[in-house]
Amino acid sequence: MIGWAALGLALGGLAMTEIRAARRERAALAAFPPDGRILEVGGRRVHAVTRGVGPDVVLLHGASGNTRDMTFGLVGQLAGRYRVTAFDRPGLGHTGRVRDGLDGPFRKDCESPAEQAALLRDAARLLGIERPIVLGHSLGGAVALAWALDDPRGTAAVVDVSGVTMPWPEPLDLLYRLNGRLVGGAALPPLMAAYAGDGLLRRALAAIFEPDPVPPGYAEHIGLPLVLRRASLRANARQIGTLRRHVAEMSRRHGELRLPLEIVHGEADIIVPPGIHSLPLSRIVPDANLVMLPGTGHMAHHAHPEAVVAAVDRAHVRATSGG
Repeated sequence: MIGWAALGLALGGLAMTEIRAARRERAALAAFPPDGRILEVGGRRVHAVTRGVGPDVVLLHGASGNTRDMTFGLVGQLAGRYRVTAFDRPGLGHTGRVRDGLDGPFRKDCESPAEQAALLRDAARLLGIERPIVLGHSLGGAVALAWALDDPRGTAAVVDVSGVTMPWPEPLDLLYRLNGRLVGGAALPPLMAAYAGDGLLRRALAAIFEPDPVPPGYAEHIGLPLVLRRASLRANARQIGTLRRHVAEMSRRHGELRLPLEIVHGEADIIVPPGIHSLPLSRIVPDANLVMLPGTGHMAHHAHPEAVVAAVDRAHVRATSGG
């Protein structure tokens, strides 16, 4: 009898968790709707925000993010002389997955950086974007390199900001390892979606920015509740969990790149250490230019946006001058 009662309580708790998670997700979508265009790309939904006029620049956000990370500052700083398009990467923000079946709770597979780049490249073509400068931050850096590796003639240049570009020796954080497993991927996202509080999110945000401060207004602009949707949590964890093997495969092709590559990385970045990623990449790619920012952490595009804007300007000059 006690066993049946305990089972009933457990099932009731699970049901309440799912109901609460769904309610909070609806509120997140109402509070942070798409602020750009929703494109249909081969039956897939892609969210794009475009501002400005001029040569094309594509912006790809990092893990857990969305276009709002770019529209907080960088889009406005570039839109005065470029046509800037920020995309939500697949599974995050308001962009769907690259193929059916990836949202299920009991799965481990997900889209590779190359698959993400292919979908967003097709979306860019629908917008009339040709030979863009592709800028990627963090995990978006891996997608930006995949974009260029698979379409070098259609890519003017790459700007890699704190990018994940080389295989790393350290294991992933425990939360990502659990979320990426079958049982963890089913159980943890509903709990986080239902019960994670604002304080927890802001502490996580502060850790991502360390040692730099979180800019005033950033937490409100970025749409933190969007990150806590169950499908987004699973997509993010699985993309991170499978990233190393994709990056290892890509790294064997980095030497093929024959286009301008600008790299900007904070010396104090402990999330994506430059000694593992940007420094080796700069030695492999023939046309790489590396700028290291002393005392700067992972969010270089917010801590020192002028350095990132300057990198885009250099990439444009180099792409148009043949150097």
